[in-house]
Amino acid sequence: MRILHLCDLSDPRIGSMVRQVYFLSEASRARGDEARLLCSDGDAEGWNEILGTPVLHADCMIRPRFRGWQGLDHGKATRVARSLMAEYRPHVVHAHLIHSGLGYAVLEEARKAGAGVVFHAHDVMTFCYQKLTCFHGGEEAGGTLFDVVAHPGKCVPCQRLRWVPHRNRAIRSALDKWVDVRVAVSDALSGLLAANGLDGFRVVHNAVPDPGPPVAAGKVRAFRDRLQLGDDPLIGFAGRLHAEKGILQLMRALPAVLEKIPRARLLILSRVEDYKAYALPEAEALGLADRMVTPGWLDGDELRAAVASCSVFTTPSTCFDTFGLVSLDAMAESVPVVGTCFGGTSEVVVDGVTGHIINPFDLDALAGRITDLLEDPDRAASMGAAGRRRMEEKFLMPRLVAELQEIYEEVVARVSTSRSP
Repeated sequence: MRILHLCDLSDPRIGSMVRQVYFLSEASRARGDEARLLCSDGDAEGWNEILGTPVLHADCMIRPRFRGWQGLDHGKATRVARSLMAEYRPHVVHAHLIHSGLGYAVLEEARKAGAGVVFHAHDVMTFCYQKLTCFHGGEEAGGTLFDVVAHPGKCVPCQRLRWVPHRNRAIRSALDKWVDVRVAVSDALSGLLAANGLDGFRVVHNAVPDPGPPVAAGKVRAFRDRLQLGDDPLIGFAGRLHAEKGILQLMRALPAVLEKIPRARLLILSRVEDYKAYALPEAEALGLADRMVTPGWLDGDELRAAVASCSVFTTPSTCFDTFGLVSLDAMAESVPVVGTCFGGTSEVVVDGVTGHIINPFDLDALAGRITDLLEDPDRAASMGAAGRRRMEEKFLMPRLVAELQEIYEEVVARVSTSRSP
């Protein structure tokens, strides 16, 4: 079976979702199938290989101001996709993120090429122009609203000249005409899609590779020594630094934590330049700069050691966080998670069992749950162990691969039947 993945992004270091595409490709090759990736990013066009997967860069990312228009049909990306599909002749085209470069017209090209088409929703941009930051009402409403349906009265003031009147209708039409199976990464996302007229999404939860044994204590100690952390309790945060991921909420809750745990420190796993530009000025304004530290962007064993160094990990997103793979990274290292109530995190983190679910606009609750875990290491360890067990039982790659393989076989059979005389 020949599988073609479509994703605007190709760098596995910049997002958990992108790493999943490569995990799926690796699993396909292990079965004896072929897998390639078409993406729209990169400094130059052409083929290269990333983590064993042949990747074709179309180099056609869309400027955000034009995404509402070009994301429907990016002429260059459509032509590249048409040529690739004619040459590769995939049995399955698996579309992931395509709103920012490849565009939805590539789905039609996949159908015309005779492939079975799977559309995999990883985020809310099938109906929203960004990360759905408006639905909860923000600070004013305490994050308690649930206005999730896209409509002109809400979207026009948000997007202004970026708003495209027919965008969402055109996307619904493309999915109806050209897609065989629709997949969403969480029940929470599937519910939002349905509320916006996008029905029929099957839920296939994300997964991670088997992490193997826990990180060796010596590696954790070496990481702490390198950053001169001593035995200070660490509160972990990982990801891109912008308001939607809740980093400001976390910093604003930190003083209350420090009142009871003065030696606590916030470990931010992100790019150093983003930390200096975005987090550090806020930390200095709050008088917290000496209680925050970043080693920069990490991966592999070094990332695992950093996560394992934490007493508690946090995912306090104020956007609709559709799944939250970072939670699984923490659970893999037996670290309890304090996560957002917005999105699919509650399908990963079991409140009161493997961590806590909080409203990130409730700073008292956010600080309180973190403090509780720092003050009770035995309970934190018990929750972390429960998280590790849950990760092993429900969120490892073999389960995800098996579910998607069934879908691949289904769509190939559907295409074969439709061609039969």
